Amino acid sequence: MRRLRSSGMIATSSAGPALSSVSPRARILRTCPKRPSEHTIKLMEKQDVTPKTGKTAVRHVVVGEDFVGVRLDKFLSHQYPEIPRTRLFRVVRKGEVRVNGKRAAIDTRLASGDDVRLPPIRELAPGEAGAASGPGGAPAVRGPRLPKGLLETVTGAILHEDERLVVINKPAGLAVHGGSGINHGVIEALRAARPDERDKLELVHRLDRDTSGVLLIARRPAVLRMLHAELREGENFEKRYLALVKGPWNLGKKRIVAPLRTDLRVGGERTVKVAAGGKEAISEFRPVQFFGSVATLVEVEILTGRTHQIRVHAAYAGHPVAGDEKYGDAEFNEEMRRYGLERMFLHASSLTLTWPDRGTPFSVNAPLPPELAQVIDALAARRRPRSSAGR
Repeated sequence: MRRLRSSGMIATSSAGPALSSVSPRARILRTCPKRPSEHTIKLMEKQDVTPKTGKTAVRHVVVGEDFVGVRLDKFLSHQYPEIPRTRLFRVVRKGEVRVNGKRAAIDTRLASGDDVRLPPIRELAPGEAGAASGPGGAPAVRGPRLPKGLLETVTGAILHEDERLVVINKPAGLAVHGGSGINHGVIEALRAARPDERDKLELVHRLDRDTSGVLLIARRPAVLRMLHAELREGENFEKRYLALVKGPWNLGKKRIVAPLRTDLRVGGERTVKVAAGGKEAISEFRPVQFFGSVATLVEVEILTGRTHQIRVHAAYAGHPVAGDEKYGDAEFNEEMRRYGLERMFLHASSLTLTWPDRGTPFSVNAPLPPELAQVIDALAARRRPRSSAGR
């Protein structure tokens, strides 16, 4: 038995006779100078061996620090970069992948020291459906096909990058991840743009599709775990938004504490309501700029991170967010269109945290996108006093 170390993992493998490394088909061909019979070929196909491919060997990999907290499917994609994810899912469902000797679900989170049994999986031959090749014909890391424009949009929206984080100024209308009829989002685009990091890049938090602004993406599992713990505690993690709401906000600095419950309506549409049995939700609103009786620009700090929290709390306070088609006011939205608003006016403007392991602060800001800044300018121009000449 020998131990192999690489990329934060410890792999163990058995060294047997040289013949053990020869594929079943190769052994058959050595003893059959002529072309194998149809019966032999079918037998080899049942063994999942083809003329140009063979099976991988059984391996046991001990999870190292780099993969702590990573889902089993992502771990397997790293181990079998040339195998389509659909095939990996089937292998897991059949119970061929074992974690510490037991069957595991595809979404199992791995822990340090876990022993993962990696079963024999037929490798794809070059040119076979689903196979990929890199320079020199070597297996290439597979990834989803994404529109070139999406990759350029996401990579061009990077606000900050260091060894721990990538910070994106997410555009409105772009989902943070695929799902529910959406093929891909920010995280899929960033993984496609950075194939060497695709198994480690993870969303730290989320933003609604129609919300723009600061979005954190962790570059290492350890960073993701650290920030998720901070988010659960709610301390040393400050997220602020800018929102344009209906009418004059006369409540001053107002903390809204109203539990939220998520309901599913007909057709699967998700709706959030203020309800006595819902999850705790706390938002603090502060007026920034008044535009007469028409609207108010407010800054909102969320102390919890519930779905649609700001939008529902704003409507609950009687000041719905401009451009919100789900929880907003139709007449107000129509009036805001006359000022050039073509999307929901909600923007994640800043995020501040303190690294728990270092005790040092981290802060990032995202300016209002041009389409929202133009609305503010149009509203401000409306309320400028007229010249006193001629009075």
